[in-house]
Amino acid sequence: MEYAERLHVPLRWWVQGTMLVASLWLAVVVALPGDVAWAITGAAMLLLAWAFLAFGGARIAVAGGELRAGRAHIATSLLGAATALDADQTRRLAGPEADARAYLLLRPYLKRAVRVEVVDPADRTPYWLLHTRHPDRLASALTAATSVAGPSREPSA
Repeated sequence: MEYAERLHVPLRWWVQGTMLVASLWLAVVVALPGDVAWAITGAAMLLLAWAFLAFGGARIAVAGGELRAGRAHIATSLLGAATALDADQTRRLAGPEADARAYLLLRPYLKRAVRVEVVDPADRTPYWLLHTRHPDRLASALTAATSVAGPSREPSA
C-alpha cells in the first residue's frame, strides 16, 4: 500500500491573504502614485503566494520502502507502530507531552496527526509526529509498509 499527501494551506488562508494585500493597496494608493502602489501591491501578492506555496509544499509519502515527510526520510524497516491520533491527542503530543528529540512535521491548520515510532537503535529520534488530513489512511499505509519490510528492525550496513 502506498500513500501520498501534500499539506497545502487551506483556501481561507488565500482569501485572508488576498484581503490583506488589498488593504495594503488601499493604504498606499492614497499616498503614492498609482504605478508605485500597483508595483508594491504586486510584489506583496507575489511574496504572499511564494510563502503559502513554500509552507504548503510539504509532502508525506510512503512508497518504495521509505517514509518521506517534508525533507526527511527514513526506511520503513526502521519504523515501529504507527498510531492515528485525534485532535486532543495531537495537541498534547505536539505540546506539553512532546519529546524534544522527536521529528515534527506540524501545520497549524491541521488538527490530527500520526505518531510513528522509530526503532532504529542508531537513531536518537524516538518518534515522528506528522500532521495529516487522513491519519487513518497514513497509519494503515505505514503498518502495511512495515509489515512488508519484515521482522528485522536492524539497520542495513
